[in-house]
Amino acid sequence: MSTIELFVNRLDSVESVLPYEYTAFDFCSEKTMERPSENLGQVLFGERIEPSPYKFEFKKPVVCGKVCMRTYSTNNPSDKAKLDFLKKGMLLNYQHHWIVDNMPVTWCYDVEDGQKFCNPGFPIGCFVTEAGRSKDACIVNSNFNEKDAFYIFNHVDITIYYHIVEHEQLGARLVAAKIEPKSYENPNDDKPDCSGGPKFLKNKHTGEFKITYTYSVNFAEDKKIRWASRWDYILESMPHTNIQWFSIMNSLVIVLFLSGMVAMIMLRTLHKDIARYNQMDSVEDAQEEFGWKLVHGDVFRPPKKGMLLSVFLGSGTQIFIMTFVTLFFACLGFLSPANRGALMTCAVVLWVLLGTPAGYVAARLYKSFGGEKWKTNVLLTAFLCPGVVFADFFVMNLILWGEGSSAAMPFGTLVAILALWFCISVPLTFIGAYFGFKKTGIEYPVRTNQIPRQIPEQSFYTKPFPGIIMGGILPFGCIFIQLFFILNSIWSHQMYYMFGFLFLVFIILVITCSEATILLCYFHLCAEDYHWQWRSFLTSGFTAVYFLVYAIHYFFSKLQITGLASIILYYGYTMIMVLIFFLFTGTIGFFACFWFVTKIYSVVKVD
Repeated sequence: MSTIELFVNRLDSVESVLPYEYTAFDFCSEKTMERPSENLGQVLFGERIEPSPYKFEFKKPVVCGKVCMRTYSTNNPSDKAKLDFLKKGMLLNYQHHWIVDNMPVTWCYDVEDGQKFCNPGFPIGCFVTEAGRSKDACIVNSNFNEKDAFYIFNHVDITIYYHIVEHEQLGARLVAAKIEPKSYENPNDDKPDCSGGPKFLKNKHTGEFKITYTYSVNFAEDKKIRWASRWDYILESMPHTNIQWFSIMNSLVIVLFLSGMVAMIMLRTLHKDIARYNQMDSVEDAQEEFGWKLVHGDVFRPPKKGMLLSVFLGSGTQIFIMTFVTLFFACLGFLSPANRGALMTCAVVLWVLLGTPAGYVAARLYKSFGGEKWKTNVLLTAFLCPGVVFADFFVMNLILWGEGSSAAMPFGTLVAILALWFCISVPLTFIGAYFGFKKTGIEYPVRTNQIPRQIPEQSFYTKPFPGIIMGGILPFGCIFIQLFFILNSIWSHQMYYMFGFLFLVFIILVITCSEATILLCYFHLCAEDYHWQWRSFLTSGFTAVYFLVYAIHYFFSKLQITGLASIILYYGYTMIMVLIFFLFTGTIGFFACFWFVTKIYSVVKVD
């Protein structure tokens, strides 16, 4: 008979950002077996998978099998600390995550409208307050009514569903594993019979306290679920999936409508402008140039702080290609939730390998801006943005380490990430920069005048700041629905699997960023303001500021996070996401505008 092993993952909570290892709570543990190896993505997300003492023989049901017994004495400081930690875990509603055959063991319960909700985790226990109010999972049982007490789920009923494979010699395949946590006060702890009322621990309990952990296991055949689609029942019960279709279609319609308008305005107005400018052959007419044609001698004047802009654009290009390739692979199904940590591993490896485009873009643009300090440029491209992200990450890691959380990166992994950065990414950036500087600067279609032209007084709408603020609204409008899901998957520990949608939204975001920036760029050029480089970067980059505002709103409206460390971690990690998103959207805006300006000035006859 084949043995079925059950693995345990880290425990996490919606009320705290800090995950903890299974062993931190002093549950029954398996010391002898080796831990499965984890990939980089799992380590970064704080997953810690360990073997457990729960082992079953296939098709051999067990009723009330004893796993182990834990005895605590409040007089012993070490025992008291363990018991306090267990109480804290129940108070913050920490959830177990168990795995059978790479499938999450789910706890399914009825919610309103007769629907079932399957949660890929189940709680350690729950708390009833002094006022007698049941918190979290205590609502499921009316017997949980002792005031100011913790109820411990010390028993689990596990049902494993399988289906028999008839055509192949494999025997049976496991298609689902469901669990029901229960609480029993066993009269005899040495020979538990899973009877008696629920097991509770008074908040002010003193003296000795025993917890006996038990389990029952059943096997049931299910011919309906195919092995390939065995994840579906978990994904289907994820909240809000059906509401999304409408919202996503809604944003698509808005975007298509806007694209149509932008394209129409651009093509018709520009077509007329170009035709009119090219018909002016006589000298008298040429004296009366107006609109964007007037600034042709200044439009390619190098921007101020060209060094910083080129470095940002280099890093932004790196992030853009990384995001595109990762999402493309995710769409093809390579990075599904079944491959734990694959998405993060893929993103990090791609980022490391994409140092060359970053170096090349930064160097080429810096040379075109007339920059001379090429060594500074290369070093800043290799170290500025990654350095800021790493410094933030390092500080967050110190906090996690201080709190004893499983999400704290082991020292070895930190060294490995630094080695990837310094030994692979940095040399690749240098190679890219070498080729970027060797190539001649970008050829512009018009010459730049010696003396800069005076910019006339601008109206409120064509001043830089209002334009930048308006430019970010449109792109943010297309992504905020997906943003809700992504934040849910990170902070509320829900699975994210809608990569097809995300890829679509990614493409919509690129189009909207480009169009909004081009439109505003055109208006500014018509108002004879030729400082378009930084403005185009910041216009679409401002979407990141809306992202930050949304993340703050999400924190207050959706999360119940408590504790200073958790709050600092939430905002620390959010800042990393905002910076990456800022570089990503800013780069799209700049290159769209660069293409547009080059295009329109190359079709106009300039005397």
